[in-house]
Amino acid sequence: PNVPYESNYQKQLFGIGISARTEKNPDPPLTMLSAAASVARRAAASAAGKTAAAAAPVASSVAARRSMGTAASFHIDTPDNTVETRFDFTEENYERVNAILSKYPDNYKQSGIIPLLDLAQRQHGGWLPVAAMDKVAQVVECPPARVYEVASFYTMFNRTRVGKYFIQLCGTTPCMICGSEDIKRTITGHLGIKNGGTTEDGMFTLLEVECLGACANAPMIQLNDDYYECLTPETTIELLEACKRGAPPPMGKWGSLPMNGQVSCEGPLGKTSLFEIPEGCEVEEGRFEGGQVDPASVKKHMAY
Repeated sequence: PNVPYESNYQKQLFGIGISARTEKNPDPPLTMLSAAASVARRAAASAAGKTAAAAAPVASSVAARRSMGTAASFHIDTPDNTVETRFDFTEENYERVNAILSKYPDNYKQSGIIPLLDLAQRQHGGWLPVAAMDKVAQVVECPPARVYEVASFYTMFNRTRVGKYFIQLCGTTPCMICGSEDIKRTITGHLGIKNGGTTEDGMFTLLEVECLGACANAPMIQLNDDYYECLTPETTIELLEACKRGAPPPMGKWGSLPMNGQVSCEGPLGKTSLFEIPEGCEVEEGRFEGGQVDPASVKKHMAY
């Protein structure tokens, strides 16, 4: 399964065959960017030719630090993700597809690629097979390579299967110094998996990721869409056991849940900075008369 899948998918991702390449003219005149892309394609193709035994550990370690896509930019064949795999939106989701596309002009359907990929991923259990990307390309009427580019760039799109509960553990500096390694050891020990692994029952996947932006409440994890913060080894086990029962703790008002009982990111000393809503910036009288704004004066009135 770690051998690169030699097909049009790889060719489209690498751009192989786009230039008029021949044996006598292997590198036709190109722009500077195209020349750089040509070098990158050759390097990628050379790397793809390495043996699976040599590539597997590298791919595994890199993928574990980035996303549940793949370490390489090309498709890797698995039993549940081949050219025979089929995907189509449900009738209910086609209504959502139409609602998404209605936000864009007909000649800008490609602007809907990201929300459509998200919709497909949610329908398909949290990950995107190539067939789902192809369906999105068909819907927005663009080459599949355009969709592959998006799906392989953003780490929130998973191109390999993940568990029902996808645990993304922040391991960046604030979380690390606040105990993320203890949380990591707790999760791996309690679930019996390593970083980047999935439990045998397909219930949990663990992945250490970069900063998730909740530094004030470190250490924390993202569980599917939700943030669980201010974790300890004990509350982490409570959370995992609640997930096993199919009843993870509900989110708080702000879309996150500090597991120590605090409110949002308010510390034990309460509010220590802003105690009231600050006054807004002053606006010159009559500045918005007639609904018009002088573009030249906008920067002067910006509230930095």
